[in-house]
Amino acid sequence: MRTQAEWAFVGLPDLRPIGKEAVLTEWQGFPSSGPNPDFTVTVSDLLVKKGLDQDAPIYFLCRSGARSRAAAIAMTQAGYSRCFNISDGFEGPLDAEAHRGTQSGWKAAGLPWIQN
Repeated sequence: MRTQAEWAFVGLPDLRPIGKEAVLTEWQGFPSSGPNPDFTVTVSDLLVKKGLDQDAPIYFLCRSGARSRAAAIAMTQAGYSRCFNISDGFEGPLDAEAHRGTQSGWKAAGLPWIQN
C-alpha cells in the first residue's frame, strides 16, 4: 500500500526469515497521491500467480496504517475473506519531534526490514 518511493527510500518488511516475500502494489500513486484504479485486479493477479486463493491470509501495510486499512477493505469487498491491516503501519505516527518509526509500527517493534 506504500508507494514505490517509500519502498525504495524508507524500507520494507524482510519476510525472508519466514519464507515469504512482500507483494509491492501501490494503493495510491506518487507523487500524485491519486488512487490506483487497478489495485484489486493487480493484487488478485499477483496472488493467483503465487498459488494463493481468496481464503489465504493477506496482511496490508503502509506507512501509518491508513492506506493499508482502505486497501484491506477493498480486497475484502473483492471477495478475499482474510484481509488484515497492520494498524500502526511500517513507521507509525509522528513523535514529539515529528519523526516516524520511533513509537510504534513495524520498525519500532524491531521486526525485520530491509532497505533497497
